[in-house]
Amino acid sequence: MNPHIGSDFDDFLEEEGMLAEVEAAALKRVLAYQLRQLMQQQQLTKTEMAKRMRTSRASLNRLLDPSNPSVTLQTLERAARALGRRLRIELE
Repeated sequence: MNPHIGSDFDDFLEEEGMLAEVEAAALKRVLAYQLRQLMQQQQLTKTEMAKRMRTSRASLNRLLDPSNPSVTLQTLERAARALGRRLRIELE
């Protein structure tokens, strides 16, 4: 009898010790997408967004790269403020 029949993919990832990593990568993709969408809605170029954040374009590119996991809360907060938004993080 296969012990995995009836289990879901999250259970599999948990068993493999990969669930937190996969969830973090998915969250980064969502955040990068949301930031790009807000920039587009506000017709902000990367140069203008970087200026508002008081950072470099290279740093902004890392933030907007969905596959780059190296982002700090401080950077996310600056991006949110630059777009007139607030960053909300919660533990579940």
